[in-house]
Amino acid sequence: MPTNYSELQAQARRILDAIAFIPFEQCQPLTRDFGSIPARPGIYAIRHKTDGLLYIGKTKSLRGRFSGGHKAFLWAWLDKYNDEDVRIAVQFISYWENPKLLLELEAIILRATEPPYNVQIPTEG
Repeated sequence: MPTNYSELQAQARRILDAIAFIPFEQCQPLTRDFGSIPARPGIYAIRHKTDGLLYIGKTKSLRGRFSGGHKAFLWAWLDKYNDEDVRIAVQFISYWENPKLLLELEAIILRATEPPYNVQIPTEG
């Protein structure tokens, strides 16, 4: 677990690299029940095959987050993305019990990427 801001930034960079640069074919495809996605905590990215990162978020249960519905999928559909060109990249996080740490990790990643479907990008505080 990161203990200072530079370690936090390094951890955020590792997470971002994992969700942004995993080959698209290795990302989780969209399904009705998202059964292939574990019910574990993590940071995730909704990615387009050619347009890259569309949305980044964090959750206590990756499968639960998607099986319960997700507005980024609705927006992708409204923007007429082909569902075969949209997938989910996940990075599991073991220290969910520290919500402040996760908020900061997510904020660093959002500021670095500014995905189009993230409505609010936290400012550096």
